[in-house]
Amino acid sequence: MEKDLGLEKLLVLFLVVISIRYSEQLQSSQVKSLLRIRRLLNYPTALNSWNNDTDFCKIEPTSIVTVVCYEESITQLHIIGIKGASPLPRNFSVASFFTSLVNLPSLKVLRLVSLGLWGRLPGKLSRLSALEILDLSSNYFHSGIPKTISSLTDLQTLLLDGNRLTGRIPDGLGSLSVLAVLSLKNNSLDGPLPDTLRDMKNLRILSLSRNNFSGDVPDLSSLGNLQVLELEDNSFGPRFPQVGSKIESIGLRNNKFAASIPEKVQSYYQLEHFDISSNRFVGPFPPSLLSLPSITYLDVAGNKLTGMLFEDNPCNAALDFVNLSANLLTGTLPSCLLSSSRNRIVHFSNNCLATGDRTQHPFSFCRNEALAVGVLPHHQRQKPASKVVLALIICGSIIGGVILVCLTILIVKSFLAKKAAQKTQSRFISEDASSSYTSKLYTDARYITQAMKLGALSLPSYRTFSLEELEVATNNFDTATFMGEMSNGQMYRGEMRDGSNVTIRCLKMKRSTTTQNFMHHIELISKLRYCHLVSALGHCFECYLDDSSVSRIFLVFEYVPNGTLRSWISDRHGRRKLTWTQRIAAATGVAKGLQFLHNGIVPGIFSNNLKITDIMLDQNLVAKISSYNLPILSENVGKEYCHTFPAGYKEREKYEEKLDVYDFGVILLEIITGRQINTRNDILVLHNKLQVSIMGNEASRRNVVDPTVRSSCSDESLKTMIEICCRCFYEDPVGRPSMEDVLWNLQFAAQVQDERRDDSSSSNASPISPLQPSGQLVIQ
Repeated sequence: MEKDLGLEKLLVLFLVVISIRYSEQLQSSQVKSLLRIRRLLNYPTALNSWNNDTDFCKIEPTSIVTVVCYEESITQLHIIGIKGASPLPRNFSVASFFTSLVNLPSLKVLRLVSLGLWGRLPGKLSRLSALEILDLSSNYFHSGIPKTISSLTDLQTLLLDGNRLTGRIPDGLGSLSVLAVLSLKNNSLDGPLPDTLRDMKNLRILSLSRNNFSGDVPDLSSLGNLQVLELEDNSFGPRFPQVGSKIESIGLRNNKFAASIPEKVQSYYQLEHFDISSNRFVGPFPPSLLSLPSITYLDVAGNKLTGMLFEDNPCNAALDFVNLSANLLTGTLPSCLLSSSRNRIVHFSNNCLATGDRTQHPFSFCRNEALAVGVLPHHQRQKPASKVVLALIICGSIIGGVILVCLTILIVKSFLAKKAAQKTQSRFISEDASSSYTSKLYTDARYITQAMKLGALSLPSYRTFSLEELEVATNNFDTATFMGEMSNGQMYRGEMRDGSNVTIRCLKMKRSTTTQNFMHHIELISKLRYCHLVSALGHCFECYLDDSSVSRIFLVFEYVPNGTLRSWISDRHGRRKLTWTQRIAAATGVAKGLQFLHNGIVPGIFSNNLKITDIMLDQNLVAKISSYNLPILSENVGKEYCHTFPAGYKEREKYEEKLDVYDFGVILLEIITGRQINTRNDILVLHNKLQVSIMGNEASRRNVVDPTVRSSCSDESLKTMIEICCRCFYEDPVGRPSMEDVLWNLQFAAQVQDERRDDSSSSNASPISPLQPSGQLVIQ
């Protein structure tokens, strides 16, 4: 009996040893697969620490590399490269790469982003049967999506954005019943969408923007969980997509939709973002869209929508952006859109609204266009010569004639008033910048439609100042109020009668210059109001008494009390220095200001020759750009360092944005290093130091950063700032990042700085929820 017990114990011990050896062998197999992946990726710097002795289950997770284990098996693998990375070498084998991945059969989360991977997506991808999240964005995969991907029945998130995929979406994709996120943006996929998409009952996000899809969108109203539908920049249409009532974002911009807006849209009470611009929508515009309880962004521009708006139409208080431009709307612009209670952007040009400016067509234009696109009832379209239509035409002609007569009278009165003004020897000229210059501005089709509706930003309305007011505010331009010299004038600080402080720029003009030369410039300045721009409050013309030509222009701007950004960064006599978090916030403010100058105006204001001394900080240390490229402000002339362009560069204007990106890089360079930059040689020296630090370790990066913030910045945040800064200096402007890319990186740097904490415990935990992978998954 005792011998039998002894044999039983030996047998148990033998089985335990075999189990341990088997576990070691399994772990060794996974290690070999990871090291093979490192080799196939051409030994990226982020994987330099990987070797045979690495305990991958205990690697500290970062935003670049994360390995998560559970019960001695790798369940998550995240490797994130640099956005826009070049394709891997010619000898890269996508088949070998995925063969190595298949040797990690327990993978639930696989993210391989911006690694330069290329080739066909192999069918063997389906052998990773445990996958719940698959993200292969921003690579160079081509050809079609493999049909075998439909066998990944546990897949909840599929991201293939930014590749070169072609062909159609496989029908079998609809069998992925638990899929919640499907994003295929920025590819070359085509054809109609498969009807099987309606079977994906758990789908929350469907993002197919910037492809070549066509045809009607399948009926998605049965997808009760769908929240985001992004179909921009395709050829979908003509019918409006059918979706469920829980939808929060609909993006249909730049397609071929030609139907009317369904009445059901007015019941989408969770709808926040609605963009149907640049299509062919017809029929009435529902004013109730303005007051949907959750709406914040509404863009219906560039369609053929009709209907009448009224002054008392309500708006949602949270509505931040409205674009009604280029439709056939009549009536009066709702007063709620003109409210200055929030920073709301409103565009409404090229309609037939009664706004009193020349951005609108006459009523007859919209009526005739509405007839042309057939928005009247069917029986009326078949009888265009009916009495009703004839009566409308006659009424329209009469109204048009009355309007023409009124305009003629106004023009004659304006001409006579101008003649009378020239005979009067007044020292200053009062102009209403919000009305008198409108015709010239919009005749030129330059700048913006209604940027003045950005909101008051807690500032008074733009107005004309008298010279006496400015003399009182500056004590007759006393030297004590002098702030600095510009290329063609001076800058003064003034205190108005109400106690508010202002900055006054005095610009000297050539004698032959009249007020007409400056009308559209003044109009533009009056509408450039944004939280990251030093906004204008008004102007004043001083004229010669003999011929009424302009001698000086006074531009009155808001006063920004905390001086220039340089005084808080690199000035030796500065009061105190900005923290690292405040520096990121200041850089982000500058980037947002530039983005507004580029995209908030049509056409954008580029080549702004921005310097760090042009950035002011307000009482809350918010960065504001004080100088931008306007002809009337010729102070941005003569830089001590220049931009470089490739040989034979002919279309420089196409890359004007990249000139500002270069200048932003110079500002960012000073923010990071804390050293003043005044010459091109300063840029070269510091830029080289940053480039060297990127390839080094954390200590080398901290050596280049300003000592006052060296100990407070996280390495990940610092590295992100350095990398985006270096990219701003690419010799070829095409290679420089866009302002959108710059902003994304700055926001990421701020986020990782805010989240600076010890999260190493996550590597030992059980697999995290596949829909919330510890902040690693970002849907863009």
